[in-house]
Amino acid sequence: MQSTVALSDKGDRVIITPPLQTTELRVYPGSAYPLGATWDGMGVNFALFAEHALAVELCLFESIDATAESAQILLPEYSDHVWHGYFPELKPGQLYGYRVHGPWDPLNGHRFNPNKLLTDPYAKSIARLERWNDALFGYEIPKSGKISPMAYSDADLKMDTRDSAPYAPLCAVVDDAFIWGDDKCPKTPWHRTIIYEAHVRGLTMQHPRVPDAIKGTYAAIGSEAVIEHLLDLGVTAIELLPVHHHVDDHFLIQKSLSNYWGYNTLGYFAPDLRYCSDNSTPENAIREFKTMVRSLHAAGIEVILDVVYNHTCEGNQMGPTFSFKGIDNVGYYKTLESNPRYYMDYTGCGNTLNVSHPRVLQLIMDSLRYWALEMHVDGFRFDLASALARDSHHVDRLGSFFDVIHQDPVLCQLKLIAEPWDLGEGGYQVGNFPVLWTEWNGKYRDGIRRFWKSDRGTLGELATRISGSSDLYFEKDPHASINFITSHDGFTLQDLVSYEQKHNAANGEHNCDGDNHNNSWNCGVEGPTDNLEIKALRGQQKRNLMATMLFSLGVPMICAGDELGRTQGGNNNAYCQDNEISWLNWDLSSEDQAFFRFLKQCLLIRKENPVFQRRKFFLGMASKASNIKDVIWYNAKGSEMTEKEWSDLELRHIGALFNGAAINERDEKGESIVGDTILMLVNGSWKPVAFHMPILMPGDAWELMLETALDHPEAEPSIFQGEELYKLHGRSLAVLRLKR
Repeated sequence: MQSTVALSDKGDRVIITPPLQTTELRVYPGSAYPLGATWDGMGVNFALFAEHALAVELCLFESIDATAESAQILLPEYSDHVWHGYFPELKPGQLYGYRVHGPWDPLNGHRFNPNKLLTDPYAKSIARLERWNDALFGYEIPKSGKISPMAYSDADLKMDTRDSAPYAPLCAVVDDAFIWGDDKCPKTPWHRTIIYEAHVRGLTMQHPRVPDAIKGTYAAIGSEAVIEHLLDLGVTAIELLPVHHHVDDHFLIQKSLSNYWGYNTLGYFAPDLRYCSDNSTPENAIREFKTMVRSLHAAGIEVILDVVYNHTCEGNQMGPTFSFKGIDNVGYYKTLESNPRYYMDYTGCGNTLNVSHPRVLQLIMDSLRYWALEMHVDGFRFDLASALARDSHHVDRLGSFFDVIHQDPVLCQLKLIAEPWDLGEGGYQVGNFPVLWTEWNGKYRDGIRRFWKSDRGTLGELATRISGSSDLYFEKDPHASINFITSHDGFTLQDLVSYEQKHNAANGEHNCDGDNHNNSWNCGVEGPTDNLEIKALRGQQKRNLMATMLFSLGVPMICAGDELGRTQGGNNNAYCQDNEISWLNWDLSSEDQAFFRFLKQCLLIRKENPVFQRRKFFLGMASKASNIKDVIWYNAKGSEMTEKEWSDLELRHIGALFNGAAINERDEKGESIVGDTILMLVNGSWKPVAFHMPILMPGDAWELMLETALDHPEAEPSIFQGEELYKLHGRSLAVLRLKR
């Protein structure tokens, strides 16, 4: 829609002329900072970065059902590449968007199109979801009606003149005041942190004790029932899949699916209204999210957000125009230097945000600080974080993004977690992120999976991963490694031991999506089975995998539902399944209940034994107190492992003694930390192995705390003394405590 805008002679009024109804609003120059729509108690300041734009119109709407503006107002000032204006008559609840004027020149990267209503990148509330229509695209959709017609090589060059206002998302001005009371961030130290990765809807949609009215919402996550489960399990932090407002891809909507995971961000400040139980006012999603955080904090549980600053929902040159693409395409996105019409895609999603641009970097930092200071979150997990480290093309571990994070007095104190890879050349950066950063340790996941499915030559890597992956993080500390066996992306734990092939037909992509390299083993039968032996073996394998993770140095992460035996039917890429495939099933079988009890026992052992919470790597040296090395690796004969044994590709059993008197660390009060000495025995072979128990002093005995071959905790502890052998079952792990 082309509007007619005129300033009054005094410059403080804007006259809106036909085809819209004539309207008068006072407008003052306002301020270029802060960006976004800011209510100061007397009026609203609007500020939008659009470096290459020629003019910016603020468009006001009366309701979320409106198909056209009630007013269009030219922002009167342009300062430091920011268009801005102050409106004393406007208040919270006002719905708005922008139309940005500038050159339509795709060959040079400019895609300005004032016919398209655009979302404010700084909007704190997006009050209306997109309504898919061809008008949401900046270029003319070919007559075939195909939305992303890659066959039409020049389709994106011709501007589309249809008005997108009836279909575009609408932003809302908000008053985000909230009474936090005595809310305090738990600030759990890294070495005591246990992360629980969950989806807002998936965790709560089928919980029997969550009221129907709030299932799938922030309120449900903060409910008594969910918090009780988290505390009962023993986790210290919940890591939520993206809650930034996202767009459901059109190709998914056409297949009656959705972007369930939410890695398709539109609004970096707006909590997604899909997860709000009451959307009667624009502020409700903000308030409900804050209430959730306050409730979790009161229970001592931290909140970590999965954030997607590497790409947006607008795709490549054939994608829609929702916001950034129409505001300043060459500013917000990395485009090819040789041909700015096209985008540099390190994410597999069509585009990559241009973090090297100061204003884009500012957008990310402002968003992070907003969620930290205003929403009280405790940390962030950065999706495809290597993309944020790219300067022009190469990954730079000392790039500007990291410099700004490290220098920020707020962000440098939060939990910062990187997914240390992207899809571009050189993007796999596990172990290469700078200090202050922890990483999803993909090598830990792969190494532990390979050992327990009996791949050859994996014993040495098992020892390295259990010891905190010092090969990767020797310049930092063990907590730099986020240890995980499963995550939202890939097989669930139950599926990992039940399927060797992905079964993603429900995604509608002919099973071509999802990873083909899963390091999984089905224990003899693909999928569900009534064979009791196979079911028992699968249960044992699950216990092996989780016990290994929870007794390793580093920070363990549990994927929500793994503790309940959740299955996705072999779907290892359920990103589009907002249904029972992805939702947790709380109706537990007796086997699931037993596994839950086992997992609780593992977590309790970890929390009660300082050797599993070491802040520093093992040195392999003897302490003055006990004259025993802090870690000793034993063979089955009770002797230290030899170099030849470490090189034996067929060896699959080992013992590890962790000396509780040689931790050489101090607690918060400055007192030396001394714990029990722990012996871990691991057998990845089919056959039982008889281990000679190491005897450190006369009268020493070993108390069995746990063995994974047993599907229930021991009723009475078993004691092993003298020269006794411990016969460890095949495919099993045991943990024993030294008794003196």
